[in-house]
Amino acid sequence: MATSMGCLLVLSLVSPLLLAGAVHGNPWYGGGGLFPQFYDHSCPKAKEIVHSIVAQAVAQETRMAASLVRLHFHDCFVKGCDASVLLDNSSSIVSEKGSNPNRNSIRGFEVVDQIKVALETACPGVVSCADILALAARDSTILVGGPFWEVPLGRRDSLGASIQGSNNDIPAPNNTLPTIITKFKRLGLNIVDVVALSGAHTIGLSRCTSFRQRLYNQSGNGMADNTLDVSYAAQLRQGCPRSGGDDNLFPLDFVTPAKFDNLYFKNILAGKGLLSSDEVLLTKSAETAALVKAYADDVGLFFQHFAQSMVNMGNISPLVGAQGEIRKNCRRLNNFH
Repeated sequence: MATSMGCLLVLSLVSPLLLAGAVHGNPWYGGGGLFPQFYDHSCPKAKEIVHSIVAQAVAQETRMAASLVRLHFHDCFVKGCDASVLLDNSSSIVSEKGSNPNRNSIRGFEVVDQIKVALETACPGVVSCADILALAARDSTILVGGPFWEVPLGRRDSLGASIQGSNNDIPAPNNTLPTIITKFKRLGLNIVDVVALSGAHTIGLSRCTSFRQRLYNQSGNGMADNTLDVSYAAQLRQGCPRSGGDDNLFPLDFVTPAKFDNLYFKNILAGKGLLSSDEVLLTKSAETAALVKAYADDVGLFFQHFAQSMVNMGNISPLVGAQGEIRKNCRRLNNFH
């Protein structure tokens, strides 16, 4: 009975989500006039060029797949999916790269540069940096075993950045679940998106500084987080001391760290989610817990929801038409000075 109730809950959560994506009767059409064929005439090889450079980068370093997915996420959560995260400091820009969530952490910029150079050679001034991020995130996911989705395209690039937005709007590892849900809902995303997109933590690495409090002082009483498996915590303490070692890296999914699968959710059920923001999906809400269990049971369901949620996230406040610009260099505005 509990299982069937869980399934009903998941279905009732999901049907509005899938309907919301099915604009034009096609789940891959974006909001604001984005559509997958946007470059078919203006730059027919665009998708091929992006895929081939992402494939080389991931072949050299598997971790790059997770880094490129995260880059798209950290872009979309600040002022929408507009490549604001790629801008360097300049006389008129305070870069988002220096924010708390991004400093010493966000990476993959050189791969984006490489893609941009190749696209500017093939079709100058046509493909936006924002669309590069959306395509690179999708290609990265596929290359490590995850699902395919058609990427709605046609975003343009921002004329500014927001370090305040980057500091305040990106969900943090130590945020409470209500805070995380609020940060998603503000952008038009729902509970299914929260849990499905958290599943990106099936790949990639996290720094000791992002989960240290769980090992030593979760709620200010000098005690470890009691939702964390004891033997797993002991293992983590060996590489993440009370002080020092801030940048020591640990896999977010310690079982299959380089494979996009549903082990992340199985780990959470076993008390072996690395971040507090991972484990609270199980412990702080019946609604999110039902989805964690559903995805742990059914990798196909997780893949389907992850693909749709990535499209939903990619649709956050795109610049279209005459808004923004198509940057020639993703790190700076075209009228850079």
